[in-house]
Amino acid sequence: MEAATVDSNDEVSKSDITKGKVKSMKNSNVEDIATLDIESRLSLQTSENCPEPHTNGLHQVNGICDSPERGTDAITGLMNKTQNMDTSHSNKSENVGAPTIESKDSDIQYVSYTSELQMPDIMKLIQKDLSEPYSIYTYRYFIHNWPKLCFLAMHEEECVGAIVCKLDIHRKVIKRGYIAMLAVDVKYRKRKIGSNLVRRAIRAMVEDDADEVVLETEITNRPALRLYENLGFVRDKRLFRYYLNGVDALRLKLWLR
Repeated sequence: MEAATVDSNDEVSKSDITKGKVKSMKNSNVEDIATLDIESRLSLQTSENCPEPHTNGLHQVNGICDSPERGTDAITGLMNKTQNMDTSHSNKSENVGAPTIESKDSDIQYVSYTSELQMPDIMKLIQKDLSEPYSIYTYRYFIHNWPKLCFLAMHEEECVGAIVCKLDIHRKVIKRGYIAMLAVDVKYRKRKIGSNLVRRAIRAMVEDDADEVVLETEITNRPALRLYENLGFVRDKRLFRYYLNGVDALRLKLWLR
């Protein structure tokens, strides 16, 4: 019995040893597999290029993996690259359009009023579009008193744009600039000539310490309203039946201080 018991114990012990070896082998295999898995994951994380693109679109952008070390930088770089491409395209389009604009305006010269010899050209241009006639004395009142606030746009020897303004004290408090007349020849419109004339006049008023600039224009004159509002003027007051033709006017104002 004892021998049998010993034999059985030996068998049990041998089986246990065998099982232990199997278990240890399994454990070692598991550890090896885990190690391989970790190493494979690390190799995937540290690789810059994926052998095959992911189909879900989340882990790869143009062949760049989103690993913890490279993913954010790669995507950021791609976004920057895209932005640079968009900027380069926009710059190209601007560069393509710029010479056309410059070629259109390069032949326009802006000059200040200098003599009475310019008066007929100014009157001829402005009277084409005025809603009411002005006498020569009206022109002389503005231009002779404030010659520095009268500017002309010249194409060769032809006057194609003009602005006439004044600057005085309003209600003994405010130094107010006033745009009395602005006109651009029909053939030369949509070339920013009117805007350039207004800017020059406002710049001259600012140099003379103006506090604000005002003007009136017909409520139906949408191009004029758009021009002045793009320059910062706001609608201040509606003047009913202001002009001789019965059309209402809008008073626009630009605060300089």
